[in-house]
Amino acid sequence: MTIFDKEAKSYDSWYDTKLGNFVDKVERKCAFDLFLPFKGMKVLDIGCGTGNYSIRLAEKGCEVIGIDISDEMLEIARDKAREKNLDIKFYNMDVYNLNFEDENFDGVFSMAAFEFIKYTKKALDEIFRVAKTDGQVLIGTINKDSAWGELYMSNDFKENSVFKYADFKTKEDFNNIFPDNIVDINECLFIPPSIKPQDISVEKEEELSHSKRGGFICVLWKK
Repeated sequence: MTIFDKEAKSYDSWYDTKLGNFVDKVERKCAFDLFLPFKGMKVLDIGCGTGNYSIRLAEKGCEVIGIDISDEMLEIARDKAREKNLDIKFYNMDVYNLNFEDENFDGVFSMAAFEFIKYTKKALDEIFRVAKTDGQVLIGTINKDSAWGELYMSNDFKENSVFKYADFKTKEDFNNIFPDNIVDINECLFIPPSIKPQDISVEKEEELSHSKRGGFICVLWKK
């Protein structure tokens, strides 16, 4: 059992809240403004959790393999894919030891998993190994240098959540890894975690983008 197994059944309930739903939308836009899937694209989804992005990629016509270290998360992902009649393969696998041949994937995609990956360069070395030449590599993660990062790193929050095991990153942390291959780095989630429900809006997100650091960053490399 991993630390994430006990989170599996309640994980998706966050997206049913007004804030969770909005966060999901802005993070998804941030990711797909950079990562450009195409029909038949072979994609590895790292830290796939309950399969939300694996399913979105498959619905865009991609051939998807999702990996995670939580069997409970993976079982939920399989159930959700079956309900949608999507042929997605899910495996329990560690990012540091990917059981795939070199240059196997047109794209490697990871959203909200690198918060829990301590050795970023080691993980990206393995990711780049399995990505094809000219393949896309997209990492989306909480920005340590933001109001959201401050919340997740606060003692009270860490005490009662899996974020006690997190290792948060900044844009600068990624700038030094395969710098010649970086295509772009985008930010989103400028609204703070303390925002009132009635203030959650695209307009507020846009307004704050001019003065606040984004709570979530997406980095795109091209191998």
